[in-house]
Amino acid sequence: MNIIYLHGFQSSALSIKGQQLKQYFAENTAVTVHLPDLNQAPSQVMQQMSGLIESLEDVMLVGSSLGGFYATQLVAKYGVPAVLINPAMRPWQLFRQLFAEVEMPYQVTPNWSLDDTQLDQLAQMALPFVQDADKILVLLQQGDEVLDYREAQRYYSAGLHRALVITDSQGNHAMENFVEKIPMSFRFLSDCIK
Repeated sequence: MNIIYLHGFQSSALSIKGQQLKQYFAENTAVTVHLPDLNQAPSQVMQQMSGLIESLEDVMLVGSSLGGFYATQLVAKYGVPAVLINPAMRPWQLFRQLFAEVEMPYQVTPNWSLDDTQLDQLAQMALPFVQDADKILVLLQQGDEVLDYREAQRYYSAGLHRALVITDSQGNHAMENFVEKIPMSFRFLSDCIK
């Protein structure tokens, strides 16, 4: 089995939650954890993740924040299961608000700058409703200081397209207690693969 961890904005392949996943499965030779660097334009991220998913078997996704947004699109495209951690709902709007005072393009890493064209790419990727919702587990925390958890709660619980949503009171955007949720998350993902 292959778990691909999709990190959030201004994070990296060395993110804490990605490292926690890698450490948790270090002695489990049946599971390989992939930690790609997503610090690039959204279209490149989707191209890179599509290539990775197509090259592997028994793929499962874990996505945090912006990585949760990407994972939602990849579930719709490939039908793979995913766990989303405080997923971003409309990242293009969030980034426009956050960087309203900053001249675009916004330098994220030495090799990548976020610009208006990329924000438009994110908006065009967004799905009007969640697809393959039965393959998605959403982990939210009400104390998220970056995103309004209620947006994700509404989106992933709407109508006939209901994902499994677990909302903790308190917490924060980083979901610092994620390591405690790994066993439950893996059980959900592996049940979807069977």
